[in-house]
Formats: sequence, structure tokens, C-alpha cells
Amino acid sequence: MQTKDFISILDFTGEDVEKFYERFLDIKKKPGAFRDALRGKTLAMIFEKPSLRTRVTFETGMTQLGGHAIYLSRTDFVLGERESVHDVAKNMERWVDGIMARTFSHQIVIELAQHAGAIPVINALTDFLHPCQALTDLFTIREKKGLRHDLKLAYLGDGNNVAHSLIHAAVRCGIHITVITPEDYRPSQEVVERAKGENAGISIEVVSDPAAGIRDADVVYTDVWASMGQEKEAAERKKIFLPYQVNAKLMGLAREDAIFMHCLPAHRGDEVTDAVMDSDQSVVFDQAENRLHTQKAIMTLLM
Repeated sequence: MQTKDFISILDFTGEDVEKFYERFLDIKKKPGAFRDALRGKTLAMIFEKPSLRTRVTFETGMTQLGGHAIYLSRTDFVLGERESVHDVAKNMERWVDGIMARTFSHQIVIELAQHAGAIPVINALTDFLHPCQALTDLFTIREKKGLRHDLKLAYLGDGNNVAHSLIHAAVRCGIHITVITPEDYRPSQEVVERAKGENAGISIEVVSDPAAGIRDADVVYTDVWASMGQEKEAAERKKIFLPYQVNAKLMGLAREDAIFMHCLPAHRGDEVTDAVMDSDQSVVFDQAENRLHTQKAIMTLLM
């Protein structure tokens, strides 16, 4: 691998992604074989945004690999305020063996990686990307559906950080993707154009019609309509996104054997109904479990 950090899936080649997948499979099948993989190693976990799945999976992952994780929240320090990102990074690289950062600003993770040159930095979510989640999603899709050349992923909802990283994952593994979203909530055009340049053989569509976009999809995916930090917009967004709710009727337009995915937490009754969330087509909790195995793969290969 040519990069020591995990900032964006596009920083890695298709061969690199395959190495992550092979390690994911090994760790999931034989977790005991890796119980000493990171013995004596310490991961600093920086959280500007709280998270159930991210904290538990990274911290548990480090424990299962024989290492140790330190949880650092905004009550401990605020990046760029009491101390510059540069100085925090320079301190961290002398104390720990890796940094996991879940921040509002994508630029902060980039700066951490630039200045903590001796250790890997893992992007656990920014306002722009969510690569650990998308890599997990890719591996879950491969478990459930294989990796056919005609596989179609339909994402409904806000063109947010999850959508951006799903686009990156799709082009790296050859999945056709359709993002279905209102006109004013489309994903970054820069993300879409770069992705098309990375893999011209993959279809990347951005459409506004839920029924047309979801038709014949093998994978149906959604996310919350208002992300953390957008709480003041929640009521307005709910009105705008209601036609994009994944319910039984809309799910019925996908392929009969389509699976349903959600990065969680889910706002049941908003972006997805109970009937879909709890259906046999739903793989959301398998997907959530795979966060643990995927992140253990990332940490063992980078740390």
C-alpha cells in the first residue's frame, strides 16, 4: 500500500481494497489468530462527534487485537482551539501508534495526517467522507450478493458524507450506483466527476425520482435525513425528503432478492419504516457487526 493513512477509499487501489477484504475475511473467520496482532500498541480515538458504533467497534477491536484504545472527547480538548492541530499531531505521534479521528471538519483529519507523519491516521467520519462505513458496506455487499459486474446499489437520501464514500467504494470495486436525492441535496459534483474518472466502466447516476432510481436495484441503502450538526434543519428536511422514505411499496420496485442497508442510527418512521427495517431483506445488523471486523482489518494493515 502506498499510503499509511486511511482518509479516503480513493487513496487506495483496487488491489489495496482486495487486501483489506482478505484481511477482513481472515479476521472474521479466525479472530483468535489475531489476538496479539497489535499487542503493546495504543490507538488514540478523537471524538468531536459522539458515536455508539464507532467507539465500541474501534475500542473493542483494539482490545481483541491485544492493544489499547484511549477515548478523547471534546471535554478533554478541542482540536484547533486550546492547541493547534499541528501541535496535537506532533504530541500524539510521540505517544501512540495510531490516531482515529471523528470530526466535523474534513480538513482537520487531513492536517492530522500531514503532521503526524510517523503514525497512521484513520478517518472515522468527517462532514465530507465516511470511509470506514463505506468499506464495511462494500464487504457486506460482497458477503450477501457476491461481486457481479451488473450489481446495482441505489442510495436514497441526502448526498452527504456517506453518499460520497459509497460512490468511492463503488468505483473501486465495480458496483453501479444511483444516488436518489432532491435537487438541492445532491452529492458534491467534484466527488461524482472524480469517481467517473477513476472507473469509466461504472455507471454513476444522480437522479431525483425515487421510483425510477430504485428500480431493479440489488442493494437499497438509506441514511438519516439530517446529520449531526443539522438538527435545526430537521423539520424542513423531513418535509423535503418524505418522498424518499424506504417503505414496502418503494422497496418492492427493487429486485425481489434485493437487500436493505442503513449505516445507523436509523430514525424509524422517517427515512425507513419498521416494515423494511425489520424485514428479511434487511441486513443492517450484519452490516453493523462488520464495522468491527473491517476496522480491525484496517488497523492491522496500517498499524
